[in-house]
Amino acid sequence: MSSQGCEREVAEATKEESEERKSESIMRLSWALVHARQPDDVQRGIAMLEASLTNTSSPLQKREKLYLLAVGYYRSGDYSRSRQLLDLCLEIAPDWRQALSLKKTVEDRITKDGVIGIGITATAVGLLAGGLAAALSRKN
Repeated sequence: MSSQGCEREVAEATKEESEERKSESIMRLSWALVHARQPDDVQRGIAMLEASLTNTSSPLQKREKLYLLAVGYYRSGDYSRSRQLLDLCLEIAPDWRQALSLKKTVEDRITKDGVIGIGITATAVGLLAGGLAAALSRKN
């Protein structure tokens, strides 16, 4: 279902005042938004999930919302926040394969970005040292 279809569903559920239906519709919309291609939609999904998290009493619903938040943060490039949320998910359900799989993906990405960062830093230091050596050799 598209995010537009989910938005219509939320609007209809709000009119009917069924809390359960409204909650389910919001979850579907949040899912659609954090998986959307547009970064603004992903951010909207994150905001909706964070706002609804405080009203969640069921451990299952909390786990689902934390997981979707982790997906949203991963897709928006905040890998450390995604990993923190996945750790919270895994406290609730330690053997949850989806969360374990995403956590491995997140950790691989953090490692990859760290290695790239180290490479960039080493290159910059090398260029700086080369520049200093060249400047000193010209002086002499």
